[in-house]
Amino acid sequence: MSETQWLSPEEREAWLGLISVMFKTPGTIERQLIEDSSLSFAEYLVLAILSEAPDRKRRMSDLAAATFTAQSRLSRIVTRLEARDLVERYGDGGDKRVVVATLTDAGMECVEQATPAHVAHVRKVIFDKLSAEQVGHLAAICRSLAEATTSGEPQNG
Repeated sequence: MSETQWLSPEEREAWLGLISVMFKTPGTIERQLIEDSSLSFAEYLVLAILSEAPDRKRRMSDLAAATFTAQSRLSRIVTRLEARDLVERYGDGGDKRVVVATLTDAGMECVEQATPAHVAHVRKVIFDKLSAEQVGHLAAICRSLAEATTSGEPQNG
């Protein structure tokens, strides 16, 4: 068994900062969306991704990947959105295993109404606090961390 390689003071500070962002940011974004649009962050993300898809349709498996969520959780989210007539779900005639989610006109209207306040809030809590250079660094850092969690192997960079 190898000896633990403890975090340096700088690494510990960065780790604690990342934890703070991971726990605080989703909550503030969720609160804004619920208060302004009666949508959870996950619901908004599903609507937004469908709004950008060709014909406002995506296979549920692709939608799960795009929203970074498990298919079982996505199914519950889409069920809530269907109850509000914001999304419809149907089987693909060619393959019974494939289910497609489609954004309804009401869903498109909902996401179009929610987006300006959501973007303003994201800008206020994140991007207004960063320089252009920091935004570039943040994007690069997030890409590296996302690749590491996707592959399951640590990335050096």
